[in-house]
Amino acid sequence: MKYSGIDLHSNNSVVSVTDEADRVVAEKRLPNDLPKILAFLSPWRVELAGVVVESTYNWYWLVDGLQAAGFTVHLANTTAIKKYDGLKHSGDETDARYLAQLLRLGILPTGTILPPEQRAMRDLARKRMQLVRSRTSHILAVENITGRQQGTRLSCNQIRRLTTDAIGQMPLPADVALAIQANVAVITTLSTQIDVLEKRLQQIVKPRAEYALLNTVPGIGQTLATTILLETGPIERFARAANFASYARCVDSQHTSNGKKKGEGNTRNGNKYLAWAFIEAANLALRYCAEAKQFYERKKVRTNSIVATKALAHKLARACFHILKEHKPFDVTRCFS
Repeated sequence: MKYSGIDLHSNNSVVSVTDEADRVVAEKRLPNDLPKILAFLSPWRVELAGVVVESTYNWYWLVDGLQAAGFTVHLANTTAIKKYDGLKHSGDETDARYLAQLLRLGILPTGTILPPEQRAMRDLARKRMQLVRSRTSHILAVENITGRQQGTRLSCNQIRRLTTDAIGQMPLPADVALAIQANVAVITTLSTQIDVLEKRLQQIVKPRAEYALLNTVPGIGQTLATTILLETGPIERFARAANFASYARCVDSQHTSNGKKKGEGNTRNGNKYLAWAFIEAANLALRYCAEAKQFYERKKVRTNSIVATKALAHKLARACFHILKEHKPFDVTRCFS
């Protein structure tokens, strides 16, 4: 049996093939060209137990191409892999061999490889979030300019309704007005594109029963339900609610020994988009759900507002897991009992 590890970079990859004794059978640095990588691996296609690819920013093309060619592919969870710090030498070749060795030993931490169409939908939602953040930065820029020039800031809604004529009538120096016009032009363009993406996302998620069920959770509306649904993927990949809450970064990361805290682990291990979604949901639930508010206040008395908000986010994450797993609407008694 043979094992392969690929250390993937932006423009090249180191491909290593090892045997059951971790001896290198073949190894080569290749350009990021799928036919060349497939040609290099083809002599061991039948013997290969699997090919391990690092979960880098650019893995889509390689994993999809290898799977289409009939290879068994594993996506390595790089945040969960730590090499021995005492190594005298480490490089791309040793990294590729190490991935193959972890696969042989059966201890390779892996990530889920979603089908291309599901990844495309999820990435579209992420693109919307990127545009919204960009629009917010331009809105804040206009608020700051008007605050400096006039002593009072325009509201977000006022800024989004600004026109060239309205800016021209404001008592501002010509160059300052030009700066605001530039910001407003970008805001208008971004708003148009955000509307386009939101309409497409609604076409994708609205027919799904899980989307309607998520909307029954306090604090979760159209945008958050879309984010949670697409970022979660198949709920079956999480064995328990605790696993899902951990993936959503709603669980503390800490190292303990003899009952004492000795440090923290990788606090960023998980999905940052789900972490954002559940914190947003917790803040909104505080406004509209009496039971959520009561839970928050009980936690706040014993801890502080930040910990209490995260505890509420954890509750909502577990509730969403059960909703997606059992296909039942939100149960406020079960959540906050």
